[in-house]
Amino acid sequence: MRVVSLVPSLTEAVARTAPGLLVGVTDWCTHPAGLAAARIGGTKNPDVAAIAALAPDLVIANEEENRAPDLDALRAAGLDVLVTEVRTLDQAFTGLHHVLVDRCGLARPRWLDTAEAAWAALPTPSAPPRPAVVPIWRRPWMVLGHDTFAGDLLARLGVRNVYADHPERYPRVPVDELNASGAELVVLPDEPYRFTADDGPEAFPALHAALVDGRLLTWYGPSLAEAARALPSALR
Repeated sequence: MRVVSLVPSLTEAVARTAPGLLVGVTDWCTHPAGLAAARIGGTKNPDVAAIAALAPDLVIANEEENRAPDLDALRAAGLDVLVTEVRTLDQAFTGLHHVLVDRCGLARPRWLDTAEAAWAALPTPSAPPRPAVVPIWRRPWMVLGHDTFAGDLLARLGVRNVYADHPERYPRVPVDELNASGAELVVLPDEPYRFTADDGPEAFPALHAALVDGRLLTWYGPSLAEAARALPSALR
C-alpha cells in the first residue's frame, strides 16, 4: 500500500509497524526521526495537490487534528480518506488496530499489545484524585476542557482536570481564574506550547508544577507504552 498520514501519532504508528507504506507525512511528523516520506504541509494546511500526486491508496486523518474542508478536498480528488476519532485511551487502542490491521492489512504489531498491557497493569489510584489545571497554550491561556484524550489519561493516573466539565474542549481561561480554580497541581506539557521550568510554573506560584513530555500525554501510538511508565512519576 501507499499511505499518506496527516497525523503525527499515526505516522509514528505506521512507521514503527511498516515504514515502507508511508509516501507522505506532515511537517509536524517528527517521530521516528529520518522519515523518508515526502512532506506535504501541515496538519491544518496540507497540500492537497501534492497528496493527490503521490497517488496514495489511503490517507489517514483525525477529526480533531485535521480540517474538514481539507479532507473533503482530498475525497473530491478521488482519495480514500480514513478519519479517526480518539478522545479516550480505549478509542486509541481500537483506532490503532483499525488503521493498522483492518485498513493497512498489517499483522497486529507487538508494540500495540505491549502498550495495552502496560496501561492494564497500572494500579487503580488509591488516593482521591488530585485536582489539576492543564494549560496547553499561553497568550492567551488555554487549558484542557471536556472530552479529551489527555484528560482521559490523566484521570487514569489519579489526576482530576478541574475543567473536565467545561462546555468547550479547549477553553480560554484567564490565569487568575486558573489559580483560583481549586487546583492543587498544574500540568505543563511541552507541546503544543513548549512550557519549561522557566516558562509556565511562575504563573502558578501556589500550585505544584509537573512538567511533562507532551508526546507522552497527547500522542497515541508506540509512545503509549512509555507513557504508562513515565507519566506516573512525572505527575508526582
